[in-house]
Amino acid sequence: MIVNGYSIEANADLTNADLRGADLTDADLVGAVLEGANLTDANLTRANLTDAHLKDADLTRANLTAAYLMDADLHCANLTDAILIGADLTRAHLRDANLSGSNLTDAGLASTGLYNAILIGANLTRAELTKA
Repeated sequence: MIVNGYSIEANADLTNADLRGADLTDADLVGAVLEGANLTDANLTRANLTDAHLKDADLTRANLTAAYLMDADLHCANLTDAILIGADLTRAHLRDANLSGSNLTDAGLASTGLYNAILIGANLTRAELTKA
């Protein structure tokens, strides 16, 4: 799939890609490199971002409902006001990430690294936080 001139596929190098507002529903981005990418207002519903590298990515207001983010690197990512309802973030790395105002209802955060993560105003209703 080609979006905004970028090839959206597993293991793609999308470093600093401008994907603002992109519809990436059900996208296979396993192992993709999205460091510094701009995904503001993007729709990533049910996207598979397992093992993806999203360090310093901007996911402000992104829709990640039921997305797969297992073992993803979200170090210093901006997830302000992001929708992560039912997302699986098992073992994800969210060190220094900004999750202010994000909706993590029913999200799986087991064994997730949340050191220094900002969770002000985040909705963690029924979120799985075992060993987080």
